[in-house]
Amino acid sequence: MATSRTIIVAGAGIGGLTASLALVAAGYRVLILEREQKLEEAGAGLQLSPNATRVLIGLGLESLLLPNVVVPEAISVMTVRAAREITRIPLSDAKDRYGAPYWLVRRPDLQAALLAKVKDHPDIDLRLGSQFEDVATYPKGVTVVARKAASDNMARNQETALALIGADGVWSAVRHQLFPQARPQFTGRIAWRGTVDANQLPREFNARRVQLWMGPNAHLVAYPLSDGKHINMVAVVTGTWNRPGWSEPGDAADIAQHFAAPQWPIAPRMMIGAVENWRKWALFAVPDGGVWTKGNVALLGDAAHAMLPFVAQGANMAIEDAATLGRCLKDAGNMQAALAAYEKQRAPRISRVQRTARQTGQIYHLRGAMAFARDHAMRTLGGERLLARQDWIYSWPNK
Repeated sequence: MATSRTIIVAGAGIGGLTASLALVAAGYRVLILEREQKLEEAGAGLQLSPNATRVLIGLGLESLLLPNVVVPEAISVMTVRAAREITRIPLSDAKDRYGAPYWLVRRPDLQAALLAKVKDHPDIDLRLGSQFEDVATYPKGVTVVARKAASDNMARNQETALALIGADGVWSAVRHQLFPQARPQFTGRIAWRGTVDANQLPREFNARRVQLWMGPNAHLVAYPLSDGKHINMVAVVTGTWNRPGWSEPGDAADIAQHFAAPQWPIAPRMMIGAVENWRKWALFAVPDGGVWTKGNVALLGDAAHAMLPFVAQGANMAIEDAATLGRCLKDAGNMQAALAAYEKQRAPRISRVQRTARQTGQIYHLRGAMAFARDHAMRTLGGERLLARQDWIYSWPNK
């Protein structure tokens, strides 16, 4: 692979694969270094809002994804205090409103579609079992050292390229090299995920909508997956457990305590109780605005700006990063200047999304009189006006 037009991407998650496709579309060759021997995306479901689906469709992924997506009709907002729906945010006309659809999709299905595109492109070299180890930067490029696990020894390879993109997640090895002081901080929140057979729940739980249950110090999100036979659930609670990682086994009795009666009504307790196998992960975040570039190295996705999930934008922001990176590097005469432009475009928006996610989490988890005021305000505003408050996110890059 020729060095003169090569960019190395560390990480083959959603952000790294999307970035690789955006970079080859901009005229580059891409070498992807992925430490895992086999790509197995953790997590069950994703909400892809129009700001991200617009990018994926532009990269030619629509035909691969359409058989595996659900187009939700609405977000049903329900609260513990009301014990029922207080408002419904319409989503069925998202494509008309924003120029791109709102999709619910299994993470593995999205990764499989991205991977199929990557493997089909002659200018992308995906190397599994290749762990980024070190980088040296020069005025005109980088030298990257990667460690490959062999049968009896640990072989190291050295690659040269125009730039390195760190898309290797919240515990990014690339970020640790560039910004060792920028360590992810535990947010005091823990996310739990699980799936349940749709036929184990009453029919009203199986509609094509996202259900959001808000309560004191916890909330629950549930929505159907592509086959219609399963419901994806994500519960976020407060706590002190903060082991690094992404997919630890969770005790069903533990999560049930956070949604116990008499505070929580029967419907969310029924949903929580229907899940047999839970996985959990502690939520870590990096500072508002993210950490981005140094010389010919840049970060992307969670490596740059891991955030709380309260506006469902973590993966969407990584996809936006990838598209912006491709645009900034297209016909770039000066790589460092192009990467600086990428940071300049992304950092303010990311900072705003991070702040919005944090504030939304506080609203979701209110109790007492503040929860009553929240419910009243959301009911008064109604779904259309609540959706309008998301226009600045979903209309990107137009707004």
